Amino acid sequence: MKTLYLDVFSGLSGDMFIGALLDLGVEFRQLEYGLAKLNLDGYRLEHRRAAKHGIEGMKFDVLLSDHAPRPTQHDHSHSHGPGDHAHFHSHGPGDCDHVHDGSRNFAQIKTLIHASTLSDWVKEKSIAVFQRIAVAEGKIHGMPPEQVHFHEVGAVDSIVDIVGGCLALELLGKPRVLASGVVEGTGWVRCAHGRMPLPAPATLEILGARGVAISQCEEPRELLTPTGAAMLAEFAESFGAMSGLVAERVGYGVGTRDNDTRPNVVRAALGKLATGSNQCSVTSVQSEQAFAAPAHDWDTDTIAVLETNLDDINAELLGAFVERALAAGALDVFHTPIQMKKNRPGVLLTVLCAVEDAEKFAALMLRETTAFGVRRTLAERRKLQREFLTVKLPQGDVTVKLGKLDGAVVQIAPEFESCRQLAAKAGLPLKQIYETALTTSRAQLESGT
Repeated sequence: MKTLYLDVFSGLSGDMFIGALLDLGVEFRQLEYGLAKLNLDGYRLEHRRAAKHGIEGMKFDVLLSDHAPRPTQHDHSHSHGPGDHAHFHSHGPGDCDHVHDGSRNFAQIKTLIHASTLSDWVKEKSIAVFQRIAVAEGKIHGMPPEQVHFHEVGAVDSIVDIVGGCLALELLGKPRVLASGVVEGTGWVRCAHGRMPLPAPATLEILGARGVAISQCEEPRELLTPTGAAMLAEFAESFGAMSGLVAERVGYGVGTRDNDTRPNVVRAALGKLATGSNQCSVTSVQSEQAFAAPAHDWDTDTIAVLETNLDDINAELLGAFVERALAAGALDVFHTPIQMKKNRPGVLLTVLCAVEDAEKFAALMLRETTAFGVRRTLAERRKLQREFLTVKLPQGDVTVKLGKLDGAVVQIAPEFESCRQLAAKAGLPLKQIYETALTTSRAQLESGT
């Protein structure tokens, strides 16, 4: 499998992401034709060669027009208008308080994407990126994600950025994606909810929800937009230094601003991981070989597995550690009975976490347990494609999670919190609500409604 490494040393925005993939070889006309399947009017696409601080790459723009036709096989756009590396690139840098005509809420955006003739993969990934932004904005404004009304993101140009980015990845062959450490500038950003320090509120929420670390540099302006953050959170399996990558092609996506300390570009390297690399790429390559046949449409990511053997820990301390590690963002924490040296009964304490959080949780294990050492390994996961279904019961709505493999539903799981809240509201046993939601969702899927 090909690997795409995103070097986001100067941040990322939706237009820069697409520009980098165009520079890697994605055909611009294919991108135009694919986006035409959205049946979305009011824009045209342009691209050109451009340079920042002596680094040349591809500048991609979405030009808005009330009467701009969708691209056809006979419509070629080569002129270029001013783009922007901002929250959503049609606005000025740091301005997130503009509202375009035709802005949409999350439900309307999902309907638009579902109604298109894009591939199932592009539809699913585009909605997943929007979902991350919806959850972040909903948390900031205190409302459910489905009710979030996207001002800037709902505008035509930002829909094109997000769907276009997913389409460009598909045109590139759906490579696995890795990324460097995430960098943001310093300063302030003007938003609809006031003047806020960088990182912008949505950007920070999106990365935090995925467990991605972010560092600020001396550049006195915004580098990473919420769209760029959501693309990274959705596609990048891990974040860190390049390791064992044989770069077959290198492309640059160019922004508009002239930065003070670094060129306003994102570097994208497409290639393969060398089998002799000695860090996470070893695990990744071995895992790729193990799963090489048959190919499936599952998601993949790399996580850290931290372990320690304990034979002298108080059970109350062990329970407290589990609670604290989960609260700190661990993906999972569990302990397993084992037999240790001298036939002593003990426990194997295991923490699963994001790779970038491994040092934090290793230190927590050493401080909060009786461990004198912690073992660390990296493991690559295979995960079902996930969708969420709203099931209507007589007592109210319940959210059900679907797991899909190669387009078929193989797992159905009512969301516990959704069932618990409805059971409490209706005064019914939780088990009854859960089983009814499961039965109803299966019947709904079988009938195709």
